Amino acid sequence: MIQALTGWADSWHGAEAWNPSSNGSIDWIRAIPFVGLHLALPLVLWVGWSPLAVGLAVALYLVRMFAITAFYHRYFSHRAFRTGRIRQFLFAVLGSSAAQRGPIWWASHHRHHHATADCEGDHHSPTLLGLVWSHAGWIVSPACRYPDFDRASDWMKFPELRFLDRFDKFVPVLLIAVLYGAGEYLAGAAPQLGTNGLQLVMWGFIISTLCLWHATFTINSLSHYWGKRRFATKDDSRNNLLLAILTLGEGWHNNHHYYAGSCRQGFYWWEADITYLVLHVMSRFGIVADLKPVPARVYEVAAENP
Repeated sequence: MIQALTGWADSWHGAEAWNPSSNGSIDWIRAIPFVGLHLALPLVLWVGWSPLAVGLAVALYLVRMFAITAFYHRYFSHRAFRTGRIRQFLFAVLGSSAAQRGPIWWASHHRHHHATADCEGDHHSPTLLGLVWSHAGWIVSPACRYPDFDRASDWMKFPELRFLDRFDKFVPVLLIAVLYGAGEYLAGAAPQLGTNGLQLVMWGFIISTLCLWHATFTINSLSHYWGKRRFATKDDSRNNLLLAILTLGEGWHNNHHYYAGSCRQGFYWWEADITYLVLHVMSRFGIVADLKPVPARVYEVAAENP
């Protein structure tokens, strides 16, 4: 039990003896927080709701989804644009608040996915492992417990990123504490808002995070199962407008698997990609730079497969 608790606090604990496998097993001890968040959902009937709590849930969903799609995915995984070190750290903190592990873990496993997509070794392929496993089973598998440090060696030189990755529970727990404290303060200072600490934790973290998790996970599962294929890739990736809306642009998955280096995943103006539009605005203010475009040769191939 002590070793399990140490593993929760220090996500790199035991990494030196790691023997990765893809046997479809589940690490039930380490899955307790993941399962527990789902089991806590009925408590919403006890804490109730308020416009503030629901609005906060929506806001934290959108902000943290942007952090995942823009920075964990397009920046840390694919280096599709540039930014400064301080901003890199701040957006890594925001991405960490989504409780999808640290930036090094996220980038290394996503790079592994691109290298093995829908082939042997891919940890979340619905073609090989089924929809349920590809959606959420893989994330609590021993095979995905640690980062692949070699695949993310470019980020290992930053001690602040190593800290966020190793102690990836720190930021989510801090967010929970801030939400609870803010709710308790408002319960006394502004009772007309009808909220309290537990209500803000339920809506601002538990409900918002569960929605964020499962929307993100659809890209691993449904985006390899449901949608259209513009490009003849070696995997089963597909474009899906609904999933693109839910994930601020990640649903153009066939586009992305054909050319992963672009900051833009909706290759055309009618392919909704909110993440790219926000990054484009940020680039005008110098927050990010060098957004990598879609090459002309890719559009030539796309023109043959409208």
